[in-house]
Amino acid sequence: MKSIRFFLVITTLSTLTLVIFLSALNGYQKSIAKAEALFDMELINKAHLLAMTFHGFKKKPITLKKELNTDHFIFQIWHKKKLLQTSTARLKKPISPFISGFSEKNFLNYRWRVYSYYSDQLKVWILTAERVDIRYILAEQIILKVIIPVIVIIPLLGLLIWGIISYGLRPLNELAKALTVKQMSDLSPLILTQQPLEIIPLTQAINHLLKRLENAFQREKNFTSDAAHELRTPLSAIKIHLYNLSQQMPENLHFKQLQMAVERMEHLVEQILDLNRTSSEQARNQFITLDLYQISQDMIARDYIQFDKKQLQISLLGDSAPFKGDLFAIELLIQNLLSNAAKYTPCKGTILVTIENHQNQVSFKIEDSGIGVKASEYTRLFDRFYRVKGDCHPTEISGCGLGLAIVKQIALLHQADIILDQSPSLKGFLIQINFKKGINL
Repeated sequence: MKSIRFFLVITTLSTLTLVIFLSALNGYQKSIAKAEALFDMELINKAHLLAMTFHGFKKKPITLKKELNTDHFIFQIWHKKKLLQTSTARLKKPISPFISGFSEKNFLNYRWRVYSYYSDQLKVWILTAERVDIRYILAEQIILKVIIPVIVIIPLLGLLIWGIISYGLRPLNELAKALTVKQMSDLSPLILTQQPLEIIPLTQAINHLLKRLENAFQREKNFTSDAAHELRTPLSAIKIHLYNLSQQMPENLHFKQLQMAVERMEHLVEQILDLNRTSSEQARNQFITLDLYQISQDMIARDYIQFDKKQLQISLLGDSAPFKGDLFAIELLIQNLLSNAAKYTPCKGTILVTIENHQNQVSFKIEDSGIGVKASEYTRLFDRFYRVKGDCHPTEISGCGLGLAIVKQIALLHQADIILDQSPSLKGFLIQINFKKGINL
């Protein structure tokens, strides 16, 4: 079913049309029968009128100066098988047997309805006849004058039904609009005034679903946050023990691998906590005016040591670019993108950061001279814990696969668009985040 409105209009209009058709058919049949009775009564009256006229002339034949119009009516007056008077000279024989009542006969190339009347007083047979087809034509013309206006009004009736149903479905449109304008993180109940009785169960079901979703998300966030916090204590203890061991025994390959595993777990815990801190309900209330260029400059300076270790050349282009956002979230987004670029750019490579200020948006674009990412992988890059080629990444760099997931969450929080591509100048990976200046908070 494509449209409830269309279905209701078609069904209602079809039902009305069927009812009108059946009523018209029934009325047509009854009208034809009634018209037949009226036309038969007319034949009887004409026969009696001819009898009275004939009696007035005292049985003397009436001389017709010219033949009467016989298109739809004929009469004959017979006395003892002698034709005394007729409306047409073309008929010399009785147009029906001399039997009182009605009959139908064929003559003069038409079907005729004939009435035979015997006058006891005049001792004559009076035969009157009307063409059957003329009768039906006259009856149909009368009936069609009644039916045609009804048929013509059906399209107007359809438009009226469409308007009434559209008006009746307005609460559904209001419900759809209320759901459409809801923010991604807004799981509060819907509050609609003056709801019809039929919409109330639907609204209640949606509110119950929103409540269950809110509880489920809250449980997930609490579990993730609590688990990450609880992991910090044993990780700190393990790092202390590793440090003590490093003072007592010379470093070897297995010891280095153990230290890297602990550092990776610590990084994972911090990323999980960052992911939780960038949730919409917490960050949206902290939006302030930020300068994307200044923040980028500060983050590059803060993390410059990781670029210096690999002798990377990093450049920042652009100018002041103010917009509304959450400072912690934007710093975290830039930090993750810079960290990814530093990880996957080979030694002595190049990283280019460009800040652009447009009329309706500001953009952060970062390019590197690394091996890049295949276009077929773009759709999965932002999945949590996903890494291209898994832990067997050709660069042999460890990671947890949460960095770009955090970037995506922060971008969604700021209603920003993400563009992935190959760098046209450095031939590596390019990621661009476009922040709207006038977002709906």
